[in-house]
Amino acid sequence: MLQLFRNRPELAAEVLRDALGAPVPRFTEARVEPADLTEVVPVEHRADLVVLLLDGRPVLGVVVEAQLGRDPDKEYAWPSYLVAVRARYRCRACLLVATTNEAIAAWSAEPIDLGPPDWVLRPYVLGPSAVPVVTEPADARARPELAVLSAMAHGQSPAGLAIATAALTAAAGLDQERQDLYLDVVLSSLNEAARRSLEEKMKSGYEFQSDFARSYVAKGRQEGRREGEANAVLKVLEARGLEIPPEVRERVLASTDMTELDRWLRRAAVVTEAGDLLDTASS
Repeated sequence: MLQLFRNRPELAAEVLRDALGAPVPRFTEARVEPADLTEVVPVEHRADLVVLLLDGRPVLGVVVEAQLGRDPDKEYAWPSYLVAVRARYRCRACLLVATTNEAIAAWSAEPIDLGPPDWVLRPYVLGPSAVPVVTEPADARARPELAVLSAMAHGQSPAGLAIATAALTAAAGLDQERQDLYLDVVLSSLNEAARRSLEEKMKSGYEFQSDFARSYVAKGRQEGRREGEANAVLKVLEARGLEIPPEVRERVLASTDMTELDRWLRRAAVVTEAGDLLDTASS
């Protein structure tokens, strides 16, 4: 989740303004800043991520925290992060907590009483219910990281397949590292039925306008061929009643060389012992 904000710092401003209704000042630049806040306070404090919005000068520091569970220390750490960011950049600061769990979202949203009357920290919380359902490819292409967040939050819902399709379409034109990451995140966010449907959709030739989606299909097909060839080698040996040593089985199943597997398949039909299958001297 944090990687989405690192890849596109503007996402912090967008979810604050559009999903959570927070006042966001005008800005012309958003960038990730060092999250080590030690130099400003007397003890070490490290936030998950700091996004700084600028309009010629810093106008808002956003401390982004990914929260996976309840942590009673956060009510003391979070205020110190904001004080440190405010002191370092001489601008307003706010806290944005992101979570994929609705119960943790409710816990994170509880106001933190700092002591004096009306001196209260109220975190902005991006939980599943606050993340928009992005199913239109055009909307996803405009903000691909938000589309991936939508898949994380709603991938298990009935709209999961449409959300995933939009998110993968949005990945067109992104760098390879982000393509790989977003594909993994989207697939892992779906239930089994939606994931199978998406993979079938890819294999059927659906136009995702994305090279990485097509390469994923090709990779899957190649992997299927490789597994089938490796299993065929072992089945031939087993059908001939030959005992297969563990090291031979592991070597065959681990091979990614189709030429090698094809050679082993031919030899499996004639070797007298399974151990001879890997003998390169007689191949």
